[in-house]
Order: sequence, then C-alpha cells, then structure tokens
Amino acid sequence: MTVDSAAPEESLQDSAPGRRIRAVARWMRRCLARWRPILLTVLLVCAVGFGAGYFYFVHRPDEQTDRAATHQVIKAASDGAVALLSYSPDTLDRDFANAKSRLSEDYLAYYQRFADQVVGPAAQRGQVTTTASVVKAAVSEMHPNSAVVLVFIRQKTTSTAKPEPVVTSSSLKMALVKVKGSWLIDKFDVL
Repeated sequence: MTVDSAAPEESLQDSAPGRRIRAVARWMRRCLARWRPILLTVLLVCAVGFGAGYFYFVHRPDEQTDRAATHQVIKAASDGAVALLSYSPDTLDRDFANAKSRLSEDYLAYYQRFADQVVGPAAQRGQVTTTASVVKAAVSEMHPNSAVVLVFIRQKTTSTAKPEPVVTSSSLKMALVKVKGSWLIDKFDVL
C-alpha cells in the first residue's frame, strides 16, 4: 500500500504543470481558430491610430494655415514693409515707433541700432522723406507659427538735395513669426 499511496501524490504533482500546458495549448488553439477576428481588431486599431495621427500632424496644421491666415500674414508683411520704409524728418519718432511695434524682439534690437545710427541722422541731416507702397505681396512659405513673404514695393524719396521724387522699386523677403496671436517681422532682406 505504500507504493499505491506514493503514486497518486506524484501524479498530482505531475498533473499541475500538465494542466497549465494543456490550458496554454487550449488557449493557443482558440486563438488560431479565431485569427481572423483578432487580425481584424488589430487592423481596426491601427487604422484608427493612423487616422488620429493624420488629423493631428497633417490636417490640423493645414487648418492653421488656411486662406484667412495667409491673408493675415500678407497684410502684416505689407503693413510692416510700409512702416519700416516710410519716414519723414518731421515725424521721425512716431514713424520709428510705428515700425518697432511690428517687429519681433530678435529683429527689434537690430532695427533700433540701424534707425538710431543710420536712418535717423541721415533723415534729419538731408531732410529725407520716404514713402513706400506695396505693389504686390505673396506668401512663399506658410507654417502655423512662421511664414516667409515676398513683397514688391515702390518707394518715393525726396530730400533738400533732390526735391523731385526719386521712385525706386524693390523686392523684399520677409520672415514673420506669430507672437501672442500677431504676426511680427523677424527678418527683412532686400533681394
């Protein structure tokens, strides 16, 4: 009897791992039998993830750069170009203040030095009056928080040395950044 009593204990110990193996095998057979619904579920989750990613990374920036935003950028660049390039010795401080209000912090430091050291003294000394007008402007690059605009201007300049207006045309490449909802000039290059 001792032999018989030892045998059931060993079979109980052997059967516990065997049950686990059989349970895992049963689970795998069920999964293999249902591979189509599982694959369909995985594909559905991937499709929803792709759709959400597309909306967030592609469609959403396009909405932020629609026609209205493009129009705002062109208006800000045009108004900024006129403000930067139009000044008179009688209203020099007001003209410079108007121009400075349209500049980003990075470009403001450069413009401040340039206006104080070059433009201001030359305008006062020669009684130079400059009036700029925008002929055409177009967006070259548009992003939700930055843009590059090409601006074509016509500039009339008079002075005590040349009282007859001198008309010049220029092309400008202006980089703008969006700061607190307003488009400000960050870079200003004559082409």
